[in-house]
Amino acid sequence: MSKKTSSKPAARRKGLDIGISDADRAAIAKGLSHLLADTYTLYLTTHNFHWNVTGPMFNSLHAMFMTQYTELWNAVDPIAERIRSLGHVAPGSYAQFGQLSSLPDAPAQPPKALEMVRILAEGHEAVARTARSLFPLVDKASDEPTADVLVQRLTVHEQAAWMLRAMLEE
Repeated sequence: MSKKTSSKPAARRKGLDIGISDADRAAIAKGLSHLLADTYTLYLTTHNFHWNVTGPMFNSLHAMFMTQYTELWNAVDPIAERIRSLGHVAPGSYAQFGQLSSLPDAPAQPPKALEMVRILAEGHEAVARTARSLFPLVDKASDEPTADVLVQRLTVHEQAAWMLRAMLEE
């Protein structure tokens, strides 16, 4: 016996309808893409400094940088997955991150330890600004899951910046 095939056209997949307009989802995803790029860039810089720190504060900075880059590494996935949940493609190449990030790349030559601390403090502050800039869009769209991600990121980045800045005080 042969199988009967339907002559009906395949059902079309309905567009994403999570209660946030297409335009708002696109704008939020764009902002989250900047946050993802900033986070990844700061992760890479922090990991670089972990590998290359020297001097009398080596042990404490080496351990601190490892804690920070591990936290940053664990942060990229929730940000990227939120972009996907909004129906958009998450950026994932160095070229894209370079275009989207507000942070400079790590210096080609590792700086002295306290300069590393200053660069990372400024990086955490920059990522906090990027996260904070999304709140007007997120509030307008009543996008509580993205707001939750942003609050978590702000808490981490503001605390890290404070701790790093405290090391620079005399």
